[in-house]
Amino acid sequence: MSSPAQPLAASLVQSVDWLAIAPPTIAAVVGLVVLVADLFLAAHRKALLGWTSVAGLAAAAAMLLPLLDGDRSTFCLTGDAAVCSYTADRFTLVIQFLVLGGALLSALLSVTALRDARKELPEGEYWFLLLSSAAGAALLPASRDLATLIVALEVASLPAFALVGLRYGDRKSSEAALKFFLSSVTATAVSLMGISFVYVTTGTLYLTQVADRIQSVDGQFHTLAQTGVVLTLVGFAFKTAAVPFHFWVPDTYVGAPLPIAAYLSVIGKAVGFSGLILITVVALPSYADVWGPALAALAALTMTVGNVGALRQQATRAYSAVRLLAWSSVGQAGYLLVPIAAAAYSGDAEKSIGSTVAYALMYGAVNLGAFAVAALVGRTKSLNRLADYRGLYASSPLSALLLAFFLLCLAGLPPGIIGLFAKVTVFSAAVDAGLGWLAVIMAVNVVIALFYYLQWTALLFRAPEGEPEKHRVPGPVTAAIALTGVLGIVLSGAPQLVLRFTDTGLF
Repeated sequence: MSSPAQPLAASLVQSVDWLAIAPPTIAAVVGLVVLVADLFLAAHRKALLGWTSVAGLAAAAAMLLPLLDGDRSTFCLTGDAAVCSYTADRFTLVIQFLVLGGALLSALLSVTALRDARKELPEGEYWFLLLSSAAGAALLPASRDLATLIVALEVASLPAFALVGLRYGDRKSSEAALKFFLSSVTATAVSLMGISFVYVTTGTLYLTQVADRIQSVDGQFHTLAQTGVVLTLVGFAFKTAAVPFHFWVPDTYVGAPLPIAAYLSVIGKAVGFSGLILITVVALPSYADVWGPALAALAALTMTVGNVGALRQQATRAYSAVRLLAWSSVGQAGYLLVPIAAAAYSGDAEKSIGSTVAYALMYGAVNLGAFAVAALVGRTKSLNRLADYRGLYASSPLSALLLAFFLLCLAGLPPGIIGLFAKVTVFSAAVDAGLGWLAVIMAVNVVIALFYYLQWTALLFRAPEGEPEKHRVPGPVTAAIALTGVLGIVLSGAPQLVLRFTDTGLF
């Protein structure tokens, strides 16, 4: 005779959809394998760890293909199969592709960077931390409850702190990691407080249930709910490097190994923006009157401060090329915020969110390409100044042409057609939502950005000072530059491939 506890226990046991969770799971498992293997490998065979990590990230990205046939969910409520903690829908897959593809390109750059570092970077720990962060970043867009969202955010962020400060005996690296850590921990604490307020007022952590229940909060809890919304947004605004939560970016990018700066510039933003989209559009659509104006103001401020900061970089200043890319990434974050703000005012929120996703794909490809060329130049010019790129065409014609192409994509100029299309998509999202003033500010900032992007591009083709120095391009760096170049050129020839993602399937 079975006891009443047995059916109850059976109802609590869930079958896990392993295919749905395969991409982040593979990255996490390979990270553990690399960490354990590091204990047994001789020093001269440590390079195997890097190639194992590259293969693991490639396998994780490949596991996205079987998921294209339809939405899949797992870790659902036993009483309501429609309410789940993990959902692999179109939005999830696009962001996971960006995250895992970006991590793969960063890993290719890291293979050469670790070889050049000459034991300044511990290889086993480096690869474990990179794969762990990538696993958390891939988990986040699939998260459909606030607890999983925060856990994924921290799994993505905590290894990144260590990666920034991992270089032995480098004061600049340690200072960058400390700034990154302290500001991030503060932002996380603020967002956790906001989430606790939202939980208190709604009694649930699931995003769809929060969306339903927060509309009927008792009047006495209305202020608490609003405060929770604002505090939650602050935490994710930090992750996106939105002004005034951007101050960690330039020093962190300069202090970090260059592949990690590239990783943070793309994957860090993908994490922040996907979390911000899930919080605002999925969980809190009824509070659009709170987060809409706030994000619109943040977008205007972020793009302006970022572009002005990039404009002020002096060509002869140490690390000015990396600092320009850092400030440029802040400005690009402002453009990415525009469609999310527009979703609060638009009758078609999905199309607005799709504009952010499309722009993020374009930005990820070409920005990683620019960092790949910067990593190449940085092998012989350790200060990585803008002046070091003068005459690059004479010593490395293909690298110079591709860097020029990447910069023109970021500027939104032909032949970087994909950059132009992405900017037009964001611009139209603002206009369609009635945010004409924000569209005007964006247009002004695009003009400002043209100056410093074209100034850097012109340097590449000027006569070099003295004998041009040949840049030997290692195989992994060649692969990273080639992959981003091919992707940028293909998308410029067929921009509709990216614009298809304006239909995210999130709703």
